[in-house]
Amino acid sequence: MEAEVLRKSLAERDVQLAELQYRIKILTEKNQAKHQVIVKLSDQVTSCLSDCRHKDPSSSEPPTLRELLQKIENLKDDIEAYKTQNKFLNSEIHQLTKLWRKSSEQEKSLMVKCAYLEATNCQVESRYLGVLRKLQETKSLDPDQREAVQKMIEDALTGELHRDHDAYGFKIIPDYEVEDMKLLAKIQALEIRSHNLLNQEGAEHPLLSRWAHFLAGRSQDDLCPSPELKTLLRGGVPREYRPRVWRWMVRARTRTIWEHHPQLYEQLCEKSRTFPHPATRQIQLDLHRTLTTNQHFSSPSSPALQELRRILLSFSWHNPTVGYCQGLNRLAAIALLVLQDEEDAFWCLVAVVETIMPQDYYTKNLMASQADQRVLKDFLAEKLPRLAAHFDKHNIDVTLITFNWFLVAFVESLPSDILLPLWDAFLYEGTKVIFRYALALFKYKEDDILKINDGVEIYQYLRFFTKTISDSRRLTSIAFGDMNPFPRRLLRNRRTQHVERLQKELHELEELQKEFVTERAEHKDKELDMGASEDDEEL
Repeated sequence: MEAEVLRKSLAERDVQLAELQYRIKILTEKNQAKHQVIVKLSDQVTSCLSDCRHKDPSSSEPPTLRELLQKIENLKDDIEAYKTQNKFLNSEIHQLTKLWRKSSEQEKSLMVKCAYLEATNCQVESRYLGVLRKLQETKSLDPDQREAVQKMIEDALTGELHRDHDAYGFKIIPDYEVEDMKLLAKIQALEIRSHNLLNQEGAEHPLLSRWAHFLAGRSQDDLCPSPELKTLLRGGVPREYRPRVWRWMVRARTRTIWEHHPQLYEQLCEKSRTFPHPATRQIQLDLHRTLTTNQHFSSPSSPALQELRRILLSFSWHNPTVGYCQGLNRLAAIALLVLQDEEDAFWCLVAVVETIMPQDYYTKNLMASQADQRVLKDFLAEKLPRLAAHFDKHNIDVTLITFNWFLVAFVESLPSDILLPLWDAFLYEGTKVIFRYALALFKYKEDDILKINDGVEIYQYLRFFTKTISDSRRLTSIAFGDMNPFPRRLLRNRRTQHVERLQKELHELEELQKEFVTERAEHKDKELDMGASEDDEEL
């Protein structure tokens, strides 16, 4: 009720503010017009006085001179009158400006109060759902009580949030078949909403101002790597500036290719239309598995799906070594959502696969991807030794969970309000950001994981725990603060070591396969010889 009253008050303030702004605009225009008249009259007076001084007295006519002098006096009176009126107008503009500022401050205060009330309401509803969930798990309830609790849960789940999808089209509450998961998802959505509302004034507006100041006066290609840009990117790019910043980072990483082949994407699209690619069928199948919780990709007839298809086919022709690998569809889809341009999304995919990720990350043997999982285990043992020991104790292979994180850079594993700031830094700094966030996620939920002492339950928890992160600022702080130091040279050296070990293991495996094939062939030859001998004896 109070929130509704505040909203009405805010609407009235908006109307008053609009009227005041209009009056200021009219008065300012009048003031400018009168100022121009004053200047023009002053110029005329100065011109007349100058003519009088330089005029020959013998040739001057007294009546004309008197007229001029009278005109000058009249003009002086007009100037004084305009000056007085100008002072009055300036005073009125000053008063209106004060009223406008006061109204703006009141509007801001009301908005903060509304956000606080809505956040409080989200927290209360979240706690209420939490209590219902605990009651649902209580075994001591009689049938009537259990039925009442079930009805309350159903009513709670039918209630809607203020919106179903976020700014990028992702569904805020995922669709789960299991009711308990539905309840948990709504609790999580309410907590995230509450957290965002309470932090938007303290974080979003200063961030927007910092980016506006940084980008002011810069052209599209005027951005250049710097410590200031790196710090800003780690804090996330506001939605208003994200396409521009991403476009610059992508172009910086792919400049060599697109400068030499500016029409490359058009040519690849034409080739895709003319010749069928071997990966066409697999791409078509994967299109409908792409970002299923996003409204832009949910319909089979969605234009975004057709754009995505052209991007993936073009990339398959462009990079025959990789061709198409499952996971590329999600990388391209995120690029398309943010950049809102098909060709820019294609170049973003090229940047990720060919310049950011190590070589052989998306080839058939996934050599570099496997190496990164071993590197992650090394870092996990060093940065989070208690958790690593806990995983070892219960025979948990975290790569079953984390392999997909790395392959698609957390797409569909994190909420969009965490995923996109992660990508802001990822496109600039590279894969080191993925390691930082992977470790930060485990650190964020370390205490909760350590409480679980059953291997199956740990795996079940790890499958969805990334979607329960509500404090994105805390996660970012852990990734870029608590995980330090994180030298790039150490990451590069460990990658090299594990790639060499994997290559050696692969070579040994191939040798074993050759031996097995040879032994099997020899065994078959012996069986044939034995069969022939038995036939001879029977004859």
